[in-house]
Amino acid sequence: MDWDSVAAEDVIEALREVEWSTSPRSFAEFFSRFAFPRSFSKWMSRLKCNLYYYRTNYFILLIFVLGLALITRPLAILGAALTALSLAFLNDSFAATFNEKMIRTIRHFSPHLAAKMRPPHMPVIRGRSATRKTVYICGQPRLVFVLLGLIASLVLWFTSCGLLWVLYALTTAIFMIVLHATLRTPNLKARLNTFREEFRAVWRNYSEI
Repeated sequence: MDWDSVAAEDVIEALREVEWSTSPRSFAEFFSRFAFPRSFSKWMSRLKCNLYYYRTNYFILLIFVLGLALITRPLAILGAALTALSLAFLNDSFAATFNEKMIRTIRHFSPHLAAKMRPPHMPVIRGRSATRKTVYICGQPRLVFVLLGLIASLVLWFTSCGLLWVLYALTTAIFMIVLHATLRTPNLKARLNTFREEFRAVWRNYSEI
């Protein structure tokens, strides 16, 4: 895949739609080969490739750094966990899976309430939705849960007096992720995996027509 022709918006869109349930890459692979990019275009291409390929590893690294920095502040740790959950809701697959599990759990206690939490029916034209598919969580657009989670996180951080410390830890984690994505050379396995996921996406779109 030619990552030079892939825009940053396309990478963000792919990260939003791709499956995040895959296992993280092994420790040996994650820290195997490093080298400085030879040009700005090579750096941008490598950055986009590694952010997509090692997405699960970077998410775990982000949570680990935040947890390590906030280990003496329980409320701040809870706020960081809510932030991670809110950001995870932005991924289509995670939001849909979370919604199904919540509805199944609520169905055991109140089938009527679980039925109300089902997403509304979307009209279909020629095998495709008339509008862009909106992801729902417990009957509400996922943006509602994302905003509520982020607001609750800010309240917890202010309560624990750890907002500046959280920002410092978040900045450190982002710096480590960008540094690794800059220096880690894309291997053959990453390229083959990208081609395979690209084929699956094309095949899925073809089957929906």
